[in-house]
Amino acid sequence: MPYSFLKYDSSLLSELETFACSTSTNQDIITTVSSILEEIKVGGDKAVAEKTKLYDHATLTSDQLRVSEDELASGLASLSGEELNALDDARKNIFDFHQQSFPQDWTGKNSHGAEFGEKYYPIKRVGLYIPGGNVPLVSTVLMTVTLAQVANVPEVAIVTPPAPDGTISSKLLGALQYLGINEVYKVGGVQAIGALAYGTNQIPSVDKIFGPGNAFVNEAKRQVFGTVGIDLLPGPSEVMVIADETANPEFIAAALLAQAEHGSGKEKVYFLFTERDLFQQTMKELEGQIQKLTHRQSIMSLLKSGFKAVYLKDLDQVVEVANFIAPEHLELQVSENHLEFLVQNITTAGALLLGHFSATALGDFIAGPSHVLPTGRSSRFSSGLRVHDFLRRSSIIKYNQQAVIKAEEHINSFAKMERLDGHGASVNVRTAQRR
Repeated sequence: MPYSFLKYDSSLLSELETFACSTSTNQDIITTVSSILEEIKVGGDKAVAEKTKLYDHATLTSDQLRVSEDELASGLASLSGEELNALDDARKNIFDFHQQSFPQDWTGKNSHGAEFGEKYYPIKRVGLYIPGGNVPLVSTVLMTVTLAQVANVPEVAIVTPPAPDGTISSKLLGALQYLGINEVYKVGGVQAIGALAYGTNQIPSVDKIFGPGNAFVNEAKRQVFGTVGIDLLPGPSEVMVIADETANPEFIAAALLAQAEHGSGKEKVYFLFTERDLFQQTMKELEGQIQKLTHRQSIMSLLKSGFKAVYLKDLDQVVEVANFIAPEHLELQVSENHLEFLVQNITTAGALLLGHFSATALGDFIAGPSHVLPTGRSSRFSSGLRVHDFLRRSSIIKYNQQAVIKAEEHINSFAKMERLDGHGASVNVRTAQRR
C-alpha cells in the first residue's frame, strides 16, 4: 500500500482540521437521534426493545433486558486465572491512580472572618455505557467502574449492546461481576442513553451518564444533557506518534497499527517526524507487521482514510501541529532532551505516553489513568475521565453577625449598583439589632 506524507506549509493546519473533525455529527444523525430519544421517552421499555431488535437484531422482551445473576456468574466463571490476574493488576493501578486525585473537603476564613469552604459528595446514581460488538471493551469496564467505586458512588448501572442472539460477551460480564456490579442491561445505542436519561419500568433513570460511544451515542448524550449530566463526548480512538532521530521504526509502526485496529473505521492515526528517512523505514515495518494481525483488513482500510503523516523540520513546528490537533493519545518516541521540551510545550493532549517504551496500549489496558479521553480536538478544552467527574461539589458559607457587619457596607454597594434593594435589605436586617 503506497503511503505519502505532508510537509509544513500555510495550508497544513486547515487540512488537518478538516481531517480531524471529519467524524463530526451531521444533521441526519441529529434528527435520527432526536426521533429515537422521543420514542424512548414516550414508549419506555417497549420502545427500547423495538430499537434493540431494529439496530442490534436481538429479540428481547422488556423483562429480558436486565442481565440475570446466572449470566453474570457464568461470565465470572469463564475467566481464566491469567485473565483474573490481569484484571487484578489493572484494577489496582487504576484505583491507586485515581485515589491520589480524590479531592479533599476544606474550610477557611474569608476577609470578613466568615467560614467558607467546599464539600464533595458522590453522585447518587450513574449509568456507564460500555461498547460491545466485535471488540468487547473489557478494559472500559475497569476504566469507568473503578472510578465510580473510588468516588463511593452508591448505584452503578451498566448498559451494553447485545449480540443478535441476545447475549453479552462473557468476558465483559465476568469483569463486571469481578468488580461487584450486578445491574447490567442488554441495551446499546441511542436507546440505551434514552433509557438511562428518562427511565423506564425496567431501567431506572440515572443522574449522570459516562462512557465512550459512536457518533449516534455521543449525539444522544449531547441531547439529553440537562436532563442528566454527561462526562464528555469521547469518539473513535486517536493516536499521534511524534518521532525524532532516536525513534525505532519497529516501535512506531506497532503504535500506529495498534490504534488502527479498534474497528469502528473512524479512528485517526497521526505520525509526526523530524527525520525524513524515518518515514520510509516505518512504512516498511508497518507493511511487514500488518500481515501478522487478526484485523489486518480493517486496519488497511482505516489507514487509507484515517492516517496522516507529517514531516516537520524542527520541534517548534511539531509543537504547533500537536497542540492544534490536540490528540487523544500522544506517544513521544524521542530522546530525553527532546522529551522535556515537548512535555513542557504540548499542552492539549488527552494522555501523554513518554519515551520509547510507553506504548499507548499500556494506558488503554493497565497503567492506571482512565482511557476514556476527549477526541476530535476536544482535548483543547476538556480532560480525560477522572474521579472528580463522579463527584459533585457544594460550596459552604457560614457568617456570624460580626462577620456580616464587616461585609455590610460592600453588600449595600453591590445592591445599589445592581438595583437589587431586597438583596441589601436581607443583610441590613441582620445587623439592625446588634448584639
